[in-house]
Amino acid sequence: MTAIDPTAHLTAEQIEELGRELDAIRDEVIASRGEKDAAYIRKVIAAQRKLELVSRGVLLFSMFPPAWLIGTAGLSVAKIMDNMEIGHNILHGQWDWMRDPKIHSTTWEWDHVSPADQWKHSHNELHHTYTNVVGKDNDLGYGIMRVDEDQKWHPFHLGQPLWNFLNACFFEYGIAAYDLELGRNLSKHRRKNPEFRARAKAVGRKIRKQVLKDYVIHPLLSGPSFLPTLAATFTANLVRNLWSHSVIMCGHFPEGVQVFERRSIKGETRGQWYLRQMMGSANISGSKAMHFMTGNLSHQIEHHLFPDLPSNRYAEVAVKVRALFEKYELEYVTGPLPKQVFSAWRKVFRLSLPNRKPEVETPDREQELVAA
Repeated sequence: MTAIDPTAHLTAEQIEELGRELDAIRDEVIASRGEKDAAYIRKVIAAQRKLELVSRGVLLFSMFPPAWLIGTAGLSVAKIMDNMEIGHNILHGQWDWMRDPKIHSTTWEWDHVSPADQWKHSHNELHHTYTNVVGKDNDLGYGIMRVDEDQKWHPFHLGQPLWNFLNACFFEYGIAAYDLELGRNLSKHRRKNPEFRARAKAVGRKIRKQVLKDYVIHPLLSGPSFLPTLAATFTANLVRNLWSHSVIMCGHFPEGVQVFERRSIKGETRGQWYLRQMMGSANISGSKAMHFMTGNLSHQIEHHLFPDLPSNRYAEVAVKVRALFEKYELEYVTGPLPKQVFSAWRKVFRLSLPNRKPEVETPDREQELVAA
């Protein structure tokens, strides 16, 4: 929805050729998936489970500060691994080709208050289909923020930096809320809808399960370390929420990422869909460890082009995708995490204010400019 379309120089034929080249990249990876990839995800799952078990074991002695620090740090990392590199990607179907019922999008449940089936609908089916389309993509601004200058401003938007910060702190609950589409389902009429009530009850059951595990059972097992363990678990969940929120914001909200109107996707071809994913996403540059901790969503552009490819293959795919950006003279939006976080938050603050009215040139003002 920017004044200047960064893809205007492309012809319809070039866009479809771009789509065919991207299809070829995807087909090449699919044809080469094998035991090495399967061993990778099994190794990651095993490492995450061991880390969580050890961390919770250390927290049994969390009344001692060193144990609290080590246990909290380990549990934070374990929760991030569960949500990002494991849960998010398994639920995308990235590992369904293994035909392992224990590592499959239809059977996996994650350490998160949003039930897997509801998240898959709002994320896989809606967000990835309607990426950055205002009014269609619930992930865009999470339903609480103004995300483009062309959107009408309301006084409510003045608070969006605060709303965004609170959403970051309790991000898993925010995700559960907009998976339920609470914004449009809280009316008296919609609240009585049997489908909505069933989904709301499922979320309630999942929240109770998570709260019981994290804030009752584990702290009770810690005996005299009950309160330190309770604080440690809350801290680990907070760290996981802040991290995942930051990574996702950096993927779709920094300056340079495009936002689209509903009418722009009418009759959209495969090539045009690919192009929208390219222009509506941004990457984070960094080390292998950083990529791993983001669930390889630091390769957000590649993930949106190929959401069902194994996440461990995105780094090699990124080289080929970036070459296509250069070939078709498109901007590949990327940068280190601090830069992307700053860019996203700057945009949050800028769009919390009404658009600045263009200055009207009066005759006196024109004379002043000429004189200057």
